Amino acid sequence: MNKQPQAVADHVGVIASALCLIHCIVTPVVLSLSAVWVHYLPTEERFHRVLAAMVAAIGCIAIVKGYRKHRRLRVFGLMIGGLGLIFAGAYLGDRLPSHATEMAVTMTGSSLMIAAHLINHTFCTKCDRCDRA
Repeated sequence: MNKQPQAVADHVGVIASALCLIHCIVTPVVLSLSAVWVHYLPTEERFHRVLAAMVAAIGCIAIVKGYRKHRRLRVFGLMIGGLGLIFAGAYLGDRLPSHATEMAVTMTGSSLMIAAHLINHTFCTKCDRCDRA
């Protein structure tokens, strides 16, 4: 069974956003297990900025494509809010009150992106205008 291109894009977007969320949860635990590992990882700031750019690119491709067909502002709004929080965590994290605040901001952004992809996917599965591959 072939999936619609939009459905595949939304699935990839959910995976990318979920990986971001998992990273936020798991990284502090893993790093606390061994201080030596810190020296082999890319700088946190650079890694977060690259991850934010990847999530934005994947998310925009899937969500904007669906938005053009469905015109559901809820999906577009969730994407904008999610990306705004992800970029705030990645680029303004050192200006936030604490690392916990940075994590909360980033995790909330990832959760909004996951919600946007899932809602977008729901609209696509119920839409007569979406391509059925």
